Amino acid sequence: MTRSPRRRGTSLLAGLIALVIASITACSGQSSSFGGNSGGSSGSGGGAGDKNVSISVVAGWDEDVAASNLWKALLEERGYTVNMQELDIASTFTGVANGQVDLYMDAWLPTTHQAYWDRFKDQLEVVTTWLESKNTIVVPDYVTDVNTVADLKGKAAMFDGRIVGIEAGAGEMKAMREKVIPGYGLGDEYNLVEGSSPAMLASLDSAIKQKQPIVVTLWQPHWAFSRFPIKVLDDTQTAFGPPDQMQILATKGWGEANPEVAGWLKNFTITPEQLSDLMLKIQNGGKGQEQATATQWAADNKQVVDAWFTGTTP
Repeated sequence: MTRSPRRRGTSLLAGLIALVIASITACSGQSSSFGGNSGGSSGSGGGAGDKNVSISVVAGWDEDVAASNLWKALLEERGYTVNMQELDIASTFTGVANGQVDLYMDAWLPTTHQAYWDRFKDQLEVVTTWLESKNTIVVPDYVTDVNTVADLKGKAAMFDGRIVGIEAGAGEMKAMREKVIPGYGLGDEYNLVEGSSPAMLASLDSAIKQKQPIVVTLWQPHWAFSRFPIKVLDDTQTAFGPPDQMQILATKGWGEANPEVAGWLKNFTITPEQLSDLMLKIQNGGKGQEQATATQWAADNKQVVDAWFTGTTP
């Protein structure tokens, strides 16, 4: 008479424990950094004939946002399912190298992202090079007595001793810390402010509205050169190094497994003016409208876009 209730109580307790374990497993967040397959040659679990593509995008890096949203729109128009994941640059290289993400549209090589490339190059492949790029330091054009990076020396008080930078892990920031600032002897005068690309642009916008001096890290191409009255400081010592190539990276073996998309991407080429136009339109379109704006840009530039899918010169 006393066993039956105990068995029922034991069964009930076991059931509750199982439910709790299931809930913990479902909510553990172990895959919160990446979506899709965690192994294999494709972050979307893809092989030949698979119509799924995953792309990593680094928030605030406007040319990456523009290119990624443009290709998401174009591929989805052609029957693909595109999963775009927002990751920082370190997680992006790690994810693509490990096959958790298929593509990254905006690797700057051989210089800016050299450290990441050196670490993961055996697990990556370059799909294509689509534009030239370079890192810069800029000031408003009304700061008339500062025209080169060297001119910043002795003028720290004008800029409150600050060079406003972007994300700490960015290759440009590494170059600033290790080459530009020491190369020009600015370390005793200036603090390189780490933050984010949007925060840097907000600081630039605010300073220009008040016509105050400011010095920030930036890069070309960028929509800011169309919107703000700014000028690039001449890097007379070439401390940033030569211009980089903007390249699309994939998990090693992805191109062979996905020849259709890889073939289209190999045809991808765009002028600095076209990219600046796309970036500025996305910026003006506002948060959440990136893909819709990219879709409209593609429609407005149909001859340019069509050439990527036919392999012809517009």
